[in-house]
Amino acid sequence: MKKVSDVRCFGGRQIRFEHDAKTLNCVMQFSVYLPEAATQQPVPAVYFLSGLTCTDENFATKAGAQRVANELGIALIMPDTSPRGDDVPDDPEAAYDFGKGAGFYVNATQTPWSQHYQMYDYIVSELPELVERELPITDRRAIAGHSMGGHGALVIGLRNPQRYRSISAFSPITHPTDCPWGEKAFSNYLGDDRQEWAQYDAVELIKAHGQPLPIRVDQGLADGFLDEQLKPQALQAAIAEVNGDAEIHLHEGYDHSYYFISSFIEAQLRFHAQYL
Repeated sequence: MKKVSDVRCFGGRQIRFEHDAKTLNCVMQFSVYLPEAATQQPVPAVYFLSGLTCTDENFATKAGAQRVANELGIALIMPDTSPRGDDVPDDPEAAYDFGKGAGFYVNATQTPWSQHYQMYDYIVSELPELVERELPITDRRAIAGHSMGGHGALVIGLRNPQRYRSISAFSPITHPTDCPWGEKAFSNYLGDDRQEWAQYDAVELIKAHGQPLPIRVDQGLADGFLDEQLKPQALQAAIAEVNGDAEIHLHEGYDHSYYFISSFIEAQLRFHAQYL
């Protein structure tokens, strides 16, 4: 693991690293914000998973999360959204919603994707092991994300309640087995077996296993992807079905952009701080 950049930011440090990701068979970059408190003792962390077309830098530069993270003494871990490199296969039509920039946080089982697209294992195991070994970061973790990354945060948190304290999401793809983005990605990465798909669907996981962790979701009601791709009502119905108690906040007038994220990131970080 080596530094790509290291700058002072809101009293802490914003650092970008690259490393040889064994899970993904490629070199990956990720960003870390270390609050000032990390100079005194190890701190807990929120892992933030970004959405389609993004890299580790989108959230780091646009969300404005560092000020509050510094106040709360929380590190921010910001991975890339897919494997990268000349040897990594991409969407044959160069579409934005599959391939590079669109790993969907699954472990691909289909050729040629399975050699590199193992984002689920990378986020759950390899990346935390690396940052907790090399940086002043504890194993008290929360997970969050936006859009495709909101899907990833929900699925990873729901499947690994022993590894995380809380989950949050902005504009998540809640029911990917029943929307065009998810159907395209899952059919390519995972094949045609929809039972295999269900393990990466937050709605299906909650219906099958309940709500094991605190959840907060923020969704803008002026989001152009709301009805076709995101379907927050499906998540609300699944949580109600198992008598869960998630915080689902619907915001009039807000869209899918980082303006929306920057408006409510403080609320999400303070939500996680209760459990970290």
